[in-house]
Amino acid sequence: MTAASFTVSSPSIRIKLPLMVTAFCLLWSSAFAVAKVAIADCPPLLLLTFRFLLAGIVMLAAAALSGVSLKMSRRDLILFAALGVANQAAYLGIGYVGLKSISAGLSALVISANPVLTAVLAATFLGERMTVRKALGLVLGVGGVAFVVQSRLTGGLDHPEGIAFTLVALVSLVIGTILFKLFAPKGGLWVGNGVQSLSAGLAILPFAFTFESVGDIVPTWRLAAAMAFMVLFVSVFAYLLWFKLLERSGATAASSYHFLMPPLGMLFGWLLLGEHVSSLDLAGIVPVALGIYLVTRPA
Repeated sequence: MTAASFTVSSPSIRIKLPLMVTAFCLLWSSAFAVAKVAIADCPPLLLLTFRFLLAGIVMLAAAALSGVSLKMSRRDLILFAALGVANQAAYLGIGYVGLKSISAGLSALVISANPVLTAVLAATFLGERMTVRKALGLVLGVGGVAFVVQSRLTGGLDHPEGIAFTLVALVSLVIGTILFKLFAPKGGLWVGNGVQSLSAGLAILPFAFTFESVGDIVPTWRLAAAMAFMVLFVSVFAYLLWFKLLERSGATAASSYHFLMPPLGMLFGWLLLGEHVSSLDLAGIVPVALGIYLVTRPA
């Protein structure tokens, strides 16, 4: 089964690919810094529980109001729920815990290694061809990421435990990407993503109320603004764009756009949080950019 069986029902997304990539990268990379702002006033698992449940309700309501049928087969419901647990609950739940002890820029950087793992698994499970050009691009991309991570650890700017949590979150995201391309559940993009968000929220909810306290939430305008941004622009639009990119591209090519996250993540970390960006961080971006070009350019 191919990704073509995942149909886009109204309300639909009709955006040219370059604009789609630009919008996705800006929204996705800004989410790291915005999340860092939000968890200053709200424990991370509670934050994600509210975010996912609200996003799921918004997407399913939008689909229903536009006349889209909310019905789907039991198989597709189970697949979308599983994707929600892998792509959102595990990925962001573990990632947000890691984000408490590392910078937003480094979190974006580690997650940008997504294309390397995705390319290996796509060649194994999806039959995507691994060419010398793609392999070289992936090596350059991960080399640039590793260079910056090493300089950050040497400088004592980030905690190894936070990096470990973020690496586990990365693996979860890659598994979700491969599952989507491998099983390609049928259904509307809005309905499918709504189910994923609701399942993610329900999966995190027991952990949030077991390990965190609602009393630790500090109601501020900063938290409200961050939550609104993450629900509407990240959980709704960025995830819709991500699955649309997976539809139109191979898993390896779509995932390679994550190599753009380090410079953008560091930019938003600097703008919103005042995080330091060194010359070594900027130097690591060069092989990353070249790696993206090699992986994504037509043969």
